Amino acid sequence: MNAKTDQTIYWTLLVHENWRIYLAATSKGLCFVGTPNQPLEEMREWVEKHFSGSPLVQDDEKVQPYAAELIEFFQCIRKSFSIPFDVSGTPFQLAVWNALREIPYGQTSTYSDIALRIQKPAAVRAVGAAIGANPVLFTVPCHRVIGKNGSLTGYRGGLDVKTKLLQLEKSEGSPTYA
Repeated sequence: MNAKTDQTIYWTLLVHENWRIYLAATSKGLCFVGTPNQPLEEMREWVEKHFSGSPLVQDDEKVQPYAAELIEFFQCIRKSFSIPFDVSGTPFQLAVWNALREIPYGQTSTYSDIALRIQKPAAVRAVGAAIGANPVLFTVPCHRVIGKNGSLTGYRGGLDVKTKLLQLEKSEGSPTYA
């Protein structure tokens, strides 16, 4: 995948409860949702890899619509996102990410389910790799994917965050953040 260049990347820091999450967007849409409570460096490195040479500009106002929808999600007001996205990936990754967006709020799917949904039933491990490359946590709900035996499996935000998100969606109430 080639990095995009010459495109301004706008960012903000979303603070909700005890979480601090960096968000980045282009003029076309949300392109990055950081791992909760990770430093700005995580976003800087991601932008350099995927938008090499593009300026990174803090602009809370430009990124506010994305932050607002995420806060509504965390407050159980929003069950799906209407914001535009500007994500790049291989055709396989894009198919996986689109399949993730089809998992209903409050429900889970397995890696095998996703592989079947994209008509690549033997590509379970590749599905896992594509899910791990998801640049927009929460909004493309990779937290809704679990192991075939029902166990929680890897998540960029950590299994504690994944557990909290699944509990949030099941209870439709505000989770407690540690």
